[in-house]
Amino acid sequence: MASKDFLSSLASAFLLFIAYTAAATDGGDEGTALGASYIFGDSLVDAGNNNFLPTLSKANIKPNGIDFKASGGKPTGRYTNGRTIGDIIGEELGQKHYAVPFLDPNSTGQALLYGVNYASGGGGIMNATGRIFVNRLSMDIQIDYFNITRKQIDKLIGASKAKEHIMKKSIFSITIGSNDFLNNYLLPVLSIGARVTQTPDSFVDDLLSHLKAQLTRLYQLDARKFILGNVGPIGCIPYQRTINQLNEDECVALPNQLALQYNSKLKDLIAQLNDNLPGATFVHANVYDLVMELITNYAKYGFKTASKACCGNGGQYAGIIPCGPTSTLCTDRDKHVFWDPYHPSEAANVLIAKQLIAGDPKYVSPMNLKELRDL
Repeated sequence: MASKDFLSSLASAFLLFIAYTAAATDGGDEGTALGASYIFGDSLVDAGNNNFLPTLSKANIKPNGIDFKASGGKPTGRYTNGRTIGDIIGEELGQKHYAVPFLDPNSTGQALLYGVNYASGGGGIMNATGRIFVNRLSMDIQIDYFNITRKQIDKLIGASKAKEHIMKKSIFSITIGSNDFLNNYLLPVLSIGARVTQTPDSFVDDLLSHLKAQLTRLYQLDARKFILGNVGPIGCIPYQRTINQLNEDECVALPNQLALQYNSKLKDLIAQLNDNLPGATFVHANVYDLVMELITNYAKYGFKTASKACCGNGGQYAGIIPCGPTSTLCTDRDKHVFWDPYHPSEAANVLIAKQLIAGDPKYVSPMNLKELRDL
């Protein structure tokens, strides 16, 4: 069930990348090295927080992480076969340490200065999102936890240095929103009350109102460099294609329509925040178009399928049962866009990371990740 988080994942993944772009390196110029990456979001950015929660959304079971070299192929709680986008970007920029999950006992001392990961599989903008998983960290709770970290950094290096570290040397990566549709508004049983009382327009406005308050709260805690991913094409994941019995080149219309509706208003919100919060820079990651390009033209990028999950069971696209020890596992993992019914493979993450670093303005604006880091 952890899988449903998937697309936030997607979106997430793309964003996560940022998180790690912020990490400090030993050899870089002082003016270009970032101090830390603080990661907020859902399953594509979760690096293990859900391992420490009594939740149905977990990825700390084989064969998840089978290609993750840092753990020797053992599952870490990442919802993919190898590295997340954040891991990949961090490596390319010379980062020596990944942002540690907040709930991990090792999230203390100097580790906090490299960044902390607050993301949680199943989490969303709204506190009710993901309740099907029993436990998960919503965006509000993730920010509560950052507030704790913020105070710890003050004690660690002093208030003045801490403020400079957070404001000038850190990037805040937010990958959230997909679950608010998939595991809230579109969920048949649990969300029927909300759908009866809220039109899509009203629900999207509600989401963005909450997100604006959350981002403003991070700003008040001295965050200044942000990257936000929009919601990806959630109607195109193997799970959606399988349960709706679609052809390989078809996607479910309603989820994608809702995503586009949200994304349009998110772009307006980002522009508004850039205008109204002095000293802050909000970067927009167009995850929807980036992932849709990969799905539509998968063969061009060396994949053999963008519809079938590498690890999963059920239906034409192995898209019903989440990845686990009894799942069917493909042998050519680098030829699948999707690792499981909901999340991209490491191979897809590599391509996404390269696009974000390269900074094509149709995918990342008003600047790319390197430019945001070097501000």
